[in-house]
Amino acid sequence: MSNTSIHVETIYSNALEILKTKAPGFIIRNARQDDIERVVYINRKCLPENYPVYFFEDLLKHYGKAFYVAQSPEGEVVGYVMTRVEWKPGFFKKFLARSLHIVSIAVLPLYRRRGLGYALMAHAMKSGYEEYKCSETYLEVRVSNTPAISLYEKLGYRVMKIAHSYYLDGEDAYIMARPLP
Repeated sequence: MSNTSIHVETIYSNALEILKTKAPGFIIRNARQDDIERVVYINRKCLPENYPVYFFEDLLKHYGKAFYVAQSPEGEVVGYVMTRVEWKPGFFKKFLARSLHIVSIAVLPLYRRRGLGYALMAHAMKSGYEEYKCSETYLEVRVSNTPAISLYEKLGYRVMKIAHSYYLDGEDAYIMARPLP
């Protein structure tokens, strides 16, 4: 069961502590144009849903304050989260809401289970609230991706609905959301 009342600032503080203990030397920073090639590589290596390069560049250009990468102590980008801001009917209020859409997140397999995904999400959520004034955040996740679902629940997301045959291979997606902050 997720806790949608956990404050984004608490999640962010937790993420910084997790990085210190489970991923010393790793940093989460805003993505730059020169990271795009590596981000595209990680996307194609980790996820079946791929996007053209211009899609990544467009999200960086328009929503770069909530587009983050995880960088190893050696300076290698090993994960990313990219977002966009949308006006849509709210999940938690009955009117249009400014919503942070988590478009894609991935961490290379060798670097998983170190809190990098949690930290990437924490940074994106904090920026969505502080920089873009979003009142909620949402994402889509494969119903079979239990590790990701568990992570999102720890971050306070909960399943709002099922999108049937959402993915090209026919798999359903959970639409998960949480209010901000």
